[in-house]
Amino acid sequence: VQLQASGGGLVQAGGSLRLSCAASGRTFSSYAVGWFRQAPGKEREFVAAISWNGGSTYYADSVKGRFTISRDNAKNTVFLRMNSLKPEDTAVYSCAAEDGRLSRDPYEYNYWGQGTQVTVSS
Repeated sequence: VQLQASGGGLVQAGGSLRLSCAASGRTFSSYAVGWFRQAPGKEREFVAAISWNGGSTYYADSVKGRFTISRDNAKNTVFLRMNSLKPEDTAVYSCAAEDGRLSRDPYEYNYWGQGTQVTVSS
């Protein structure tokens, strides 16, 4: 599975962005997908994850209620809608896929796409 993240950009605090993670590969619909982020000088952290059929989702406490993860398996794409953005959300956001159970652990993920930069100005 190959993944490509897009949709990042510069936004003011309180604004919104929608990230997309487009996948190639005929078995994408069987993979759980997660979003992770990494800010300069900080470790990569879990943001959100969605099961293969969209029936289950996980969120980091820091984004719960503001971010929504969804997927369209017909289009091989997973989305991350980010509302009420804060300066502390500034990071490179990456998507990843894994063929096991839904997980918050990045080491469970087998496939990674390149990141997309999200910058939130105050």
